[in-house]
Amino acid sequence: MGHRRFGGFATSTLIAGAILWSFATTDVELSRLVSAGPRIADFLGRMFPPDPTVMAEIRKGSAETLRIAILGSLGAVILSIPLAILASETMVSRMVFGPVHALLAFIRAVPLILVAMLMVGAVGLGPLPGIIAVAFHATGMLAKFYAEAIDGVSRAPIAALESAGAGPLVRLRHAIWPQMAPVIARDTIFRFELNLRESLILGIVGAGGIGFYIQTYVRSFQYDKAASVTIAVVVMVMAIEAINVALRRRFT
Repeated sequence: MGHRRFGGFATSTLIAGAILWSFATTDVELSRLVSAGPRIADFLGRMFPPDPTVMAEIRKGSAETLRIAILGSLGAVILSIPLAILASETMVSRMVFGPVHALLAFIRAVPLILVAMLMVGAVGLGPLPGIIAVAFHATGMLAKFYAEAIDGVSRAPIAALESAGAGPLVRLRHAIWPQMAPVIARDTIFRFELNLRESLILGIVGAGGIGFYIQTYVRSFQYDKAASVTIAVVVMVMAIEAINVALRRRFT
């Protein structure tokens, strides 16, 4: 009990010290925030009323963003399945899953926007670099989630098949998959929602989607058109989130 209390005290002290250090070493002046009020009000004033003449661009950009999220998520699922098996302690030895864990951690550490910029430079403008970037970045998370789902199942059915001489794929199909399917569905739906949100900003670097129109209108000072696109983005995200909530309830 004493060690636990000391550990809690040490953790709290470390967190408090980190917060104080951040405040003390960061150039934060509240007066600048107060003085920015009129400029923010002026910026918002230029956005209203939104310009409804950009509906064609909104429909085109929204459809492209949705396609990027769908195809990127599909690519991530396809890549994550074999990587999850190789990252699972249940399926392979430590000599295999250790390096695969490190690979997945590396993928998660690479910023999505950096991958998108590299893909734009490699394959050009358009939705393709966005799809590749989303698939690559999402694989690091999905493969980790899938591997954890494999390792979290009950061991009794697996042991029964092992005693009967079943191989890894047979164990996965008949003992592991029925237990992990609801978790896989939940995690995949969650990642798709995240992919959609991330796809919204890829247009800033030329990787397609509705984000391209936002940055175009803001850079050309057409704030009323940018407001229309922003409203469309908010509506689309809220609609996708509502659908995802319903799907998660269905699978859990």
